[in-house]
Amino acid sequence: MRKWRRPARMRFTLLYGAMFMLSGVVLLVIANLVGLGGTQVSRTTFPGAPPVTLAAANDHIASLQAQLSDTHTAQLRQLLIGSAVALAVMAVVSVVMGRVIAGRVLRPLRVITAATRRISADNLHERLAAQGPADEVKDLADTIDGLLERLESSFAAQRRFVANASHELRTPLTTMRASLDVAMAKPEPVPAQTAGLADRLRTELDQIDRLLDGFLMLARAQHGALTDRTVLSLGRLASAALEARAADVTAKSLTVHADADDGAWTQGNGTLLARMIDNVIDNAITHNHHGGRIHLATTTEGATARLVVETGGRLLDQEQVDRLAQPFQRLGADRTRSGDGSGLGLSIVAAIAAAHDGALDLRARPEGGLRAAISLPVATARVPA
Repeated sequence: MRKWRRPARMRFTLLYGAMFMLSGVVLLVIANLVGLGGTQVSRTTFPGAPPVTLAAANDHIASLQAQLSDTHTAQLRQLLIGSAVALAVMAVVSVVMGRVIAGRVLRPLRVITAATRRISADNLHERLAAQGPADEVKDLADTIDGLLERLESSFAAQRRFVANASHELRTPLTTMRASLDVAMAKPEPVPAQTAGLADRLRTELDQIDRLLDGFLMLARAQHGALTDRTVLSLGRLASAALEARAADVTAKSLTVHADADDGAWTQGNGTLLARMIDNVIDNAITHNHHGGRIHLATTTEGATARLVVETGGRLLDQEQVDRLAQPFQRLGADRTRSGDGSGLGLSIVAAIAAAHDGALDLRARPEGGLRAAISLPVATARVPA
């Protein structure tokens, strides 16, 4: 069972209230002990007073002592009742005052917490910039600002490295591909073993080229600025992606059922959104069994436009499916395959969806296969791009 969560404000309130109550109880105890110190009765004989007998004097003294004892008891009872009422009232006041003081003490921490939650990988340039005296709270805010600055520098260095490395590696790949083409184009007969080796090298070079392209697309989706936004229909993009892959669908004898709602419009970068849907369709075709099925649907629910792609196949483990949105993650036996994709397809989809304030949801279907659902904000205006 979960432990009861006690906020810091409640703990401070209880601490302040308990300390005030303890000091009040000690003060009241001391006051009552002083009041209970007893009452001394003095016997004074006034000069010129008429003589009284001993018995009459004793009776008179006993009567006075009884009256004094009753008066003292009544005063003590009133003192105790008043003390109890005052203690109860001050207990309520101490709790209220403790809560107010605790709120004022913790207010800077709440501001820091709220500002830190707003800062993510997409807006690391923001800072807390806490104002106020140089105390522990400001030291904490300055420390977080320093951490954000280091994170921003690290993310920027990572983006530059991925982009520069991908661009630099394209040049030797192009040179290698051109050298292969020149060697194979010579008029002399090429041995079959050499031709097979050249074809294999071309395949590997194409795989590396796709991998670099995936790196660039992933870096752009995760940290790039979406400047060229336009309004697009998810249904039309999905239909175009299916038409472009009609040959692959026929080669696998796949049954495609498309329920595209032309009202599912969203706004974003056209190149990235087209690549996102292409990757989802490619994943549905590549990782489908021969004679399988693909069900595609686009819908609009409130302020959300949704694209859902379902495929048939074997039963999948949901824990493994949850990791597919991470780079270089594959399912089971697919991890050992080197010629089928780079393991970046769905991670690119998730990154592009997140860059457009959307999300990718992957679910293992109970009857087998995978369900990929992309949710994006609905465009305010529907103008064909």
